[in-house]
Amino acid sequence: MGFNCGVIGLPNVGKSTIFNALSSAGAQMANYPFCTIEPNRGIVPVPDKRLQEIGKILGKNDPIPTKIEFIDVAGLVRGASKGEGLGNTFLGHIRQVDAIIHVVRCFSDENIIHVTGNVDPLRDIEIINTELILSDMEVLERADEKMQKQTRSGIKEASHRISVIERMLSHLNEGKLLKNLSLEEEEKKIAAEFGLITNKPVLYCANIAENEMPDDHLNKIREFADSDHSRFIYICGKLEEEISELPGDEKREYLEAMGLKESGLDRLIAIGYELLDLISFYSAATDLQAWTVRRGTSAPRAAGKIHTDFERGFIRAEIMSWEDLLKYGSEHGVRDHGLLRSEGKDYIIEDGDIVRFLFNV
Repeated sequence: MGFNCGVIGLPNVGKSTIFNALSSAGAQMANYPFCTIEPNRGIVPVPDKRLQEIGKILGKNDPIPTKIEFIDVAGLVRGASKGEGLGNTFLGHIRQVDAIIHVVRCFSDENIIHVTGNVDPLRDIEIINTELILSDMEVLERADEKMQKQTRSGIKEASHRISVIERMLSHLNEGKLLKNLSLEEEEKKIAAEFGLITNKPVLYCANIAENEMPDDHLNKIREFADSDHSRFIYICGKLEEEISELPGDEKREYLEAMGLKESGLDRLIAIGYELLDLISFYSAATDLQAWTVRRGTSAPRAAGKIHTDFERGFIRAEIMSWEDLLKYGSEHGVRDHGLLRSEGKDYIIEDGDIVRFLFNV
């Protein structure tokens, strides 16, 4: 998978329950910390109503959705950055993901141990974020030492790198996540070399109990997420897991009976997709299939998502928007209105483009 989200939080906050609902992967769950030792991975289709509409118009059955990977990382505890609770191992897993879904417990259940004693979402968020900050500081301090040695050896580039590293360390020392530090493009490239956890986009996911709406907790998390330039969502993990196990028709009937257009998990997946600044484009030369690229991707790079030969021998791309297809009812109708475009190597793929790549190798 090209893009993934790590699911983190304290032990016993419902991470694996939510992960199971997302992926139906059957991750182990138990009422004790560190139930999840090795990370569980699940590849999940991204909900996309456009795909079904395009399929109907083009007569393509069983369209193939694009996907995103979710990784369930074991619960972190206070002291994780120093190795408590196998923290160094778990933090290493988080360094590999593109974005973070931070699950926060907002339910009370005397049968499920709360590792900090009681429900206090902001305290729990602070515990996790502090450990992530301390872990990143350790990485950067080691890098700073290395750069200082290079400076003494006369390597000129090291001085600039030291200034960037020390700016990041100063920011972390203030208890702030690096994703909120303003960096120039060149500085961002330097920061990216270190796999810094606090530099990743974050979605705070409040896990609530069924038939409970803890507004006080939710408002606090929402306000914190806003101040942190992060996203926020609340779901009932246990209920979503039960819904995810229903057959497709029964799931739709259940959601309609509840007056819902989509499940909480569908919203979570969609927000995770947006969090990574991803867009979808479509190919329909044979099967109709959705593909994922980052916003700002060129046509040749997008072609390479389908096959490396498409990128290597790229000639041009024939493109129509899904809105135009929906409006005029067929590719022929789009063409007749002069809206089927031929684009070259400099074209930047837009969300909802339906593309036919022409190539020669």
